[in-house]
Amino acid sequence: MMEFVFGALSVIAIAGAVGVITLKQPVHSGVSFIATVVALAGLFALLSATFLFMVQIILYAGAVITLILFVIMVLNVQASHLPDEKGQGKALVLGAVCLAPLVALGMRGFNTLGSEKLVVLGEGFGGIHGLGMALFKDWVLPFELISLLLLAALVGAVVLLKKERV
Repeated sequence: MMEFVFGALSVIAIAGAVGVITLKQPVHSGVSFIATVVALAGLFALLSATFLFMVQIILYAGAVITLILFVIMVLNVQASHLPDEKGQGKALVLGAVCLAPLVALGMRGFNTLGSEKLVVLGEGFGGIHGLGMALFKDWVLPFELISLLLLAALVGAVVLLKKERV
């Protein structure tokens, strides 16, 4: 039963991610993004990562995606306002070729899924204490680099927006 739920959530997550990339209407892409985030939350729940599950549902599905959809709807983006995307087929084929090793690795994982016995994890797995210790002890440098990258993206967006209005 767990394998079926895992497979179903994985298919939903992958289909939602493909929908975000391929759908033309921004609102439809936003709804596909919601499906992806909810499916990922379900995968976190299957892994007994309760804190990550709650963060995924409350923070991402509840707040961030709602804000994104609100902005998309307020902007009222029409298909005529979107640029003509030439070479989208080439980009999809190139992306599929680049993802082929990852798909092969995933299929190998699916094939070995039934051969191993599922182990119930301990009580503290997936909690906030273990996550915080791992994040700020073992992964502090990548965490800080990502925060700098996000800050640079925010400053770049503000600079581009100011130049556009002038």
